[in-house]
Amino acid sequence: MKKFLAAVLAAITLIFAGCAQPNGYKEITQEEAAKIMQEQSGFIILDVRTAQEFNGGHIPNAINVTNESITDKQPEQLPDKNQMILVYCRSGRRSKQAAQKLVDMGYTNILEFGGINTWQGETTPQ
Repeated sequence: MKKFLAAVLAAITLIFAGCAQPNGYKEITQEEAAKIMQEQSGFIILDVRTAQEFNGGHIPNAINVTNESITDKQPEQLPDKNQMILVYCRSGRRSKQAAQKLVDMGYTNILEFGGINTWQGETTPQ
């Protein structure tokens, strides 16, 4: 019986360990991000492209903190390390980098959803 219980416990542990994101942030689809934006509140949409790219068009209500400016110091625009932050860039490369840097700083609710180049939702200015 002890061996059986140990095997069940080991299996449960492996299942839950498989659910964790090894990088500390969660990658979601753009459809999931759009649903969150429509149905929830209290989150930040974070565009980590350059200011010039941001000014050329961005997701409504997004704030711009460039990936390059995210170092080991907490960005003042992101004061709550537990707040949900939806991160994107142009293609998904910089958003993954920024998401990891934020997690490394202690942010706990980072959702990365790729790049605006495939975004089907609204952008501003149009």
